[in-house]
Amino acid sequence: VQLQASGGGLVQAGGSLRLSCETSGKVFSYNTIGWFRQAPGKEREFVAAFTWSGGRTYYADSVKGRFTISRDHAKLTVVYLQMDSLKPEDTAVYCCAASSSVVADRAALYPYWGQGTQVTVSS
Repeated sequence: VQLQASGGGLVQAGGSLRLSCETSGKVFSYNTIGWFRQAPGKEREFVAAFTWSGGRTYYADSVKGRFTISRDHAKLTVVYLQMDSLKPEDTAVYCCAASSSVVADRAALYPYWGQGTQVTVSS
């Protein structure tokens, strides 16, 4: 399974960004695609997850109501993270990953990771 995150950038507080996770390989052999983030000096943090089966979504409390994870309806192997109402504390490197677990909100449950994309939110 290969994953590649893109779409990061610099945005002002209150703005929006949409991250993309392009997946390839035996991606459908995994149940869940997740987004994680890591800010300098902090531990990796779960952000959101999407399950292929049923399209269920899960969010960290810190992003609930502001971020939306979804799947491209045409390119079925692309998962998006729409980030609205961004805050300076959302600044981090964002990565996507694949897991066999259905409810997967811990990094340890994800064996496959893509390269990250930097998101910087200015105040």
